[in-house]
Amino acid sequence: MNPTNGEEVVKKRTDYISWEEYFMAVAFLSSQRSKDPNTQVGACIVNQENKIVGIGYNGMPNGCNDDALPWAREASNALDTKYPYVCHAEMNAILNKNSFDLKGCIIYVALFPCNECAKLIIQSGIKEVVFVSDKYHDTAASTASRRLLDLAGVKYR
Repeated sequence: MNPTNGEEVVKKRTDYISWEEYFMAVAFLSSQRSKDPNTQVGACIVNQENKIVGIGYNGMPNGCNDDALPWAREASNALDTKYPYVCHAEMNAILNKNSFDLKGCIIYVALFPCNECAKLIIQSGIKEVVFVSDKYHDTAASTASRRLLDLAGVKYR
């Protein structure tokens, strides 16, 4: 009871999600836009004021008919796989930014970034990577990514 007027005091909810849970949920929601039949990845870039400044998901480049390009993970010819063509979520989030500068931002991503995305993250000025899955941890791309991020002082967790 409120001692001044006798009415019951209504308090705010306490079971709301944290900022990190919110941003990672946005990354996972974004991943649901991906047409990749095997791996759906989303990314969400956030500035120091907890404002979303970029979102992306993995998919074929703008203007390229994704029905005309392969989605296979393996084929006898590498050009018949998705890998030479697909744009990763991190790349798309960086290119889709709605802010002039990403310096000091955090990127939330479903999957630990490959070495190519690590280069983009470093060059864009992002200071931290928060990820959920590291299923390719032992691959050369992930090893190179960690090496680059470490050398550039970009935190990841």
